[in-house]
Amino acid sequence: MTSNLLPDADGVITDWSAELARHQRWLRAVVIARCGEPQAADEIMQEIAIAALRQQAPLRDAEKVAPWLYQVAVRQSLMYRRRHGRRRIREQKYAENIGTDASRPTSPNPLEWLIAAERQELIRQGIARLRPKEAEILLLKYTAEWNYGQIADHLGISPSAVESRLHRARQRLRREMVTLDVIETQ
Repeated sequence: MTSNLLPDADGVITDWSAELARHQRWLRAVVIARCGEPQAADEIMQEIAIAALRQQAPLRDAEKVAPWLYQVAVRQSLMYRRRHGRRRIREQKYAENIGTDASRPTSPNPLEWLIAAERQELIRQGIARLRPKEAEILLLKYTAEWNYGQIADHLGISPSAVESRLHRARQRLRREMVTLDVIETQ
């Protein structure tokens, strides 16, 4: 059985289980922003954990753990999207071959569920139209409830860059929501 505690070149031990637990909330927001599928977050988080535990070159600076995990999260999210995009294409071809529509719901849902699902879908569409970095920063700010300093530390950018990116991302999301007829122009 392998240990989660791996010494670096200076003999410092990194407890990857503890680091992953500490960074899990914001990493999950990054993953959801990148892959666009909240239900896929658990699978991608497992891949991030595996990548962290398999890392051969230890990190010399403990402050670099968060930016390194961010890069791993982005990479794993992109790999997930690639894999599942291919799967969706295969499923669509299969559905066409057997003459059924795989996307059609099998049972009717209550009105409240439909309205909530539609609202969530419109918001997802608005966020999906944003650049991945814009979606990430919005999700870190509003789902993880981080302040500018926390976001800056974990993304490796300055707090003023966070402020600027958030401002642009909110403006762009607002324009996208107007385009989707979710909100009216003011």
